Amino acid sequence: MNDKEMLDLYSDYLISSFGQVTGTGLASLLDGQISHDRVQRFLAGSRKTSADLWRVVKPYVRQVEADDGVLIVDDSISEKPHTDENEIICWHYDHAKKRQVKGINFLSCLYHCAEVSLPVGFEIVDKTEYYFDKKDGKEKRRSSVSKNERYQCLLRQAQRNEVKFRYVLNDVWFSSAKNMMFVKHELKRDFIMPIKANRKLALSEADKKQGRYKKLETLELEAETTVRIYLEGLDFPLQLVKQVFTNKDGSVGILYLVSSDLSLSYHAMITIYRKRWNVETYHKSLKQNAALQKSPTRTVTTQTNHLFASLCAYIKLEGLKWKWSANHFALRSLLLFRATATAIQTLRTLQPIRFSA
Repeated sequence: MNDKEMLDLYSDYLISSFGQVTGTGLASLLDGQISHDRVQRFLAGSRKTSADLWRVVKPYVRQVEADDGVLIVDDSISEKPHTDENEIICWHYDHAKKRQVKGINFLSCLYHCAEVSLPVGFEIVDKTEYYFDKKDGKEKRRSSVSKNERYQCLLRQAQRNEVKFRYVLNDVWFSSAKNMMFVKHELKRDFIMPIKANRKLALSEADKKQGRYKKLETLELEAETTVRIYLEGLDFPLQLVKQVFTNKDGSVGILYLVSSDLSLSYHAMITIYRKRWNVETYHKSLKQNAALQKSPTRTVTTQTNHLFASLCAYIKLEGLKWKWSANHFALRSLLLFRATATAIQTLRTLQPIRFSA
């Protein structure tokens, strides 16, 4: 069995498993047709990269891509609280939980088109440098490459692979002026991004030239209207909208969105940016349906290759979703139902104790 066949088998295993995933577990399920050592050699082979992922996903992207597709870049953390620390199992700040968590921090470039979402690139944050934190005097790790550099690398790779897309979408953590300049000038594409209320902007080109900037939060802007602005650090104007929404707890939230496409209306900007939420579903499915966090792998290579296989398992699930019009969770529920039915039949053949009335 070659490595391509092993990837196919191992990714099937990740989708089908409802517990820890191990080489021994897979070998047992196949009644020894392959050894657990063969699975381990596959995971310990050459360390998979974003280029390897593209070779897997390319045929499926070509089937669905269109000029109005979007690229979504976001990061997530696969938590590994009980795994020994190394250059990729590190402590990272989780913005959702607002605290440090231990695990693998990875960035994904997700292509979304025609209701299909496919990862076309990934980057793992590897913290290879040590430094002393002056605040607590402790030795800590850091990466030699910033997340913004990884963000640009992923987008550059997608364009080099000739993925068809119109807009780049991301959350506020990647909405720096440098990233905006990169998308507009180097990629020659448009973007829609949220910005923080403390960003400085000018309301006219004359004010920009004179350096008369104001903080966004000081302006009185009407909701559901568009305003042309000149953000500090950019050499081109942006379209700004203010969205007011109600949270689940009844509180009111405000989202400021900017786009380099000056032709977009308020509703067009909101509608297109809403596609970014597909990356949240992607992260959730990776963790719950593709066994991302259920492997006890211990080395950087095996951990990287397991993550790569989980991405491939997600691609399989997305293909099944497209074919059967059922989401990933429904597909997994079907597998669980079939597995439970088989378990009951097997149990009855073992002749357990029967209870009579």
